[in-house]
Amino acid sequence: MAKFKKKTKADTNIPTSALPDIIFMLLFFFMVTTVLREQDLLVEQKIPQATQLQKLQKKSLISYLFLGKPKNTSLYGVEPRIQANDVLINTSDILQWVNQEKDALSEAERDQITISLKADRDVKMGPVSDIQFELREADARKLMYATVGKVEE
Repeated sequence: MAKFKKKTKADTNIPTSALPDIIFMLLFFFMVTTVLREQDLLVEQKIPQATQLQKLQKKSLISYLFLGKPKNTSLYGVEPRIQANDVLINTSDILQWVNQEKDALSEAERDQITISLKADRDVKMGPVSDIQFELREADARKLMYATVGKVEE
């Protein structure tokens, strides 16, 4: 009978030639899917809760207005201020801001723009009413009040 020699030495090397490809695919995946913060908040935000919520489908048609006490009170005071696109504006500037936001959209989508108002819960109703009036003047009729979540009843 012939003697068979058993292999006692096992190959323990793991092939790593495809490892850089896998790492770059993961890197590209996270680069594409990560959403970076578009704006730095210059006003304080404690968003109130709501009893009814509705989620919008097309978020590209939403423009954000932030209303609250400025974080830098020594420079801007303690009165509530309006922030739009990383800039603090006055209520008289809302008309110009809405027109700029509409110009950034296509011709068919300009009438579908929605303004999301993220107002601090401690802000009085006076500045909110002023913003509503200016938005009516700018023909931005769709106004959404942002909240953090639904109140458990």
